[in-house]
Amino acid sequence: MPKVLTEEEVGARIEEMRRRPQRFRDERITMAHGAGGKASRALVEGLVVPLLGEHAPAALGDAAELKADGTALAFTTDSFVVRPLSFPGGTIGELAVNGTVNDLAVSGARPLALSLAMILEEGLAASVLEEQVRAIAAAAAAAGVPIATGDTKVVERGKCDGMYLTTAGVGIQRPDATLAPERVRPGDKVLVSGTIGDHGMAIMLARGGLDLQAQVRSDTRSLWPVAAALLDACGTAAHCLRDATRGGVATVLNEIASAAEVGVLIAEDRVPIRPEVTGACEILGIDPLYVANEGKLVAFVAPEAADAALEAMRRTEGGADAALIGEVRDEPPGRVLGRTGFGGHRIIDVLVGDPLPRIC
Repeated sequence: MPKVLTEEEVGARIEEMRRRPQRFRDERITMAHGAGGKASRALVEGLVVPLLGEHAPAALGDAAELKADGTALAFTTDSFVVRPLSFPGGTIGELAVNGTVNDLAVSGARPLALSLAMILEEGLAASVLEEQVRAIAAAAAAAGVPIATGDTKVVERGKCDGMYLTTAGVGIQRPDATLAPERVRPGDKVLVSGTIGDHGMAIMLARGGLDLQAQVRSDTRSLWPVAAALLDACGTAAHCLRDATRGGVATVLNEIASAAEVGVLIAEDRVPIRPEVTGACEILGIDPLYVANEGKLVAFVAPEAADAALEAMRRTEGGADAALIGEVRDEPPGRVLGRTGFGGHRIIDVLVGDPLPRIC
């Protein structure tokens, strides 16, 4: 007769399986590999990093830390394949600028310069290209960062959805920004800089197929003002910042909990979500915690600095809805729990699959 495991033994075995080195077992790439969840992690950690070997990144984060003649720099790269090219609240061009700036911002780096590579499809209307370049210029001006260099390629008709963009960015690291998942500790407070799920739902509604009258706009914007304000307010008491893009807030929380070996508890009724986003998510059967954002960050700060950090974020443009949504605990290590409106708790796991493809 097989041994009956206790609840603690079951939990220990599950945790052991979660912490095993990632292995890539799929025979073909699927859309889920680009969603930022479990499949993405398996692709990067189970295939790409091992094959790069000694040339792989020292750490997988929003940006790499570099040193140049004593100056601390941050360097990042990103690609954008969003469909449609323009949507309520933004365009692929704006996403390309803001997404790259934001990876630098949450690393504590002031954006210095960007590169921009455009892959254009044969037959793309010149007016569409002009619209996107104007959007890129406007976003760069708003973020205060130049497009320092770039490249253009054209592929045959039908080989891409009009336009794909690839960017890279470099920034100057703030000396008071010592941000890393490993700095997160029990007692830290978890904050978000505003309402979540706006971008992903704006894209889904723009694609049609949903009979909804909701007016949802993407939240795409530069996060450097809110990141700088938060760092000004609490300095080294800010332990970790992340922008909640693919996989949403839930994925960010899981990544930090796993890296820091801590538990994270959030109060779900404290998470700011627009009613129209909640309604759209309910119809689609999607948890808004997993929906992508393009202008919101998650912050882990020391408890004594939480009020100052929250107030600083609320004073910035786009940060009026910033909220304290949870805290870091000792248990359960590497897991995220949500306290529901009914007083119970549920496990908030890493995203599985790809409910919202091609949203950035």
